[in-house]
Amino acid sequence: MRVTIINQFYVPDISPTAHLSASLADDRAARGDAVTVITSWGGYVPASTDQSKSSKDDNPRVHRIWTPRLGKATHIKRLIDYASFYIGALWRVVRLPRQDVIISLTTPPYIVLTALAHKMLHRRTKVVLWSMDCYPDAVERMKVIKDRGALSRLMRLTNRIMFKRLDHLVCLDTAMAELLISQYGPARRALDSTVIPNWEKASFFPPDGAPEPFDEIAALKKQGTFVILYLGNTGYGHQFDTVLDAAQALADDPVVFFFIGGGKRWAQLERDAAQRELGNVHLRGYVPKDQTPAVMAAADCALITLADIALGVMSPSKLHSNLAMRLPVIYVGPEKSNVDDAIKRFGCGISLHHGETDALVRFIRDLVGDTEKLQNLRAEARRAFDEAYCDTQTLPQFEDVLKSIRPSS
Repeated sequence: MRVTIINQFYVPDISPTAHLSASLADDRAARGDAVTVITSWGGYVPASTDQSKSSKDDNPRVHRIWTPRLGKATHIKRLIDYASFYIGALWRVVRLPRQDVIISLTTPPYIVLTALAHKMLHRRTKVVLWSMDCYPDAVERMKVIKDRGALSRLMRLTNRIMFKRLDHLVCLDTAMAELLISQYGPARRALDSTVIPNWEKASFFPPDGAPEPFDEIAALKKQGTFVILYLGNTGYGHQFDTVLDAAQALADDPVVFFFIGGGKRWAQLERDAAQRELGNVHLRGYVPKDQTPAVMAAADCALITLADIALGVMSPSKLHSNLAMRLPVIYVGPEKSNVDDAIKRFGCGISLHHGETDALVRFIRDLVGDTEKLQNLRAEARRAFDEAYCDTQTLPQFEDVLKSIRPSS
C-alpha cells in the first residue's frame, strides 16, 4: 500500500508531532507499505544535510519543503512559514503518483487540504485526518481571533467542506472527537472516528533502563530535595497560577519545581516566579530528545497543567514519557482530558482543578514523607505506559484504521 504522511515537522526536530510522524512512518514501512513523508526544513532543530536527502530506495522517503524558517516570534512570521509550506506541500502532493492513503496531521492548520487536492485527482485515495489541534476553536479560546468573527466563520465553513471529504478521523481523546464530530460531521453520512492517544516508543524507555541522571537535577537530589519536573512547552493552553501558589506555600519544604522547556508562557512564568521570589522554582531551556530520559530519571514526579479553555482542543503529549519513566503525575486542569483519564484509569497520580492549592500542597508533602506511596505510584505510572501509551499499543490501532478504509483492489 502507498501511504503518505503530511506534517510540517519531522525528525530530527524535537517537537512531539515530528517524532509521532516518524514513528508511524517507520511502522508503516516495516509493515511493507511504500511510505512518503511530506515535511519542511523548519522546526526547533534544523535538519542536517544527510537527513534532508532521499534516494529512490529510501522507505520512508522524506521530502522536505523549503520554508524561510522565521520561527514563532510573531503571528506574521508563523503565517509566512505556514504559507510557504502550504504552497510547497501542495505542489509536491499533487505530483505524487496515486496514493492509497494520505494521513495528514494539523500542523499547519488545514494542511489536510493538500491531501484532498490529491484525492480530487485520484478518487480512490483515502484521506485520514490525524487531529492534534482543533481550529478555529483553539485560537478562539486563546483570544487569538474573534469568537465567531469573519475569520472564524470562514474557518468553520472550511471545516464543514473538508470533513465531508474525509474518510476517517483520528483524535487524541474523546473530548476532541466529540467536539469535531458534533460541529463538523457530515450530515448525510457518519464519519468514522477513532481515539488514539499519543505515545512514546517502548524501545526508547526499556523497563530495566537506568540512564545517568541529568546533572542539574541530580545535584538537587544529593541535597535531599524532592524534584517535581515540568518538561515541555508552556503554551497558551497551560496555566500555572495554582502551581506557583503551591510553590509559595512550600517555600520552606525540601521541594523544587523544575521547569525545562519554552513556549508562549515561558517569559511570563519567569517573571511571576521572580516577582514572588520563588527560589524553589527553577527554569531551563529545552534539552535534546535523547537527553529526556536522563532528565526524567533524576526527578521524583511529573507536573502537567492544562487550562480549562484548552479541553478538547489540546492533549498534553508530555504525559507518555513521564509515565514511561515511572513518574507519578500531578495534573492541574479540567476533567476528561487525556491526563485526567490516565490518572483515573491507572491511579498513577493526582488530578486537581485549578485553584485547589491546598490539596496540591498536601499531596506533595505526602509524597515527600511517604516513600512507599511514592513507589506504588511509580509502579502504576509504568503500568499505564505499558498498557496504553507506548507504540506497541497504539500503532496497531492505526493498522486497524487503515484496514477499515483500504481501497479495494
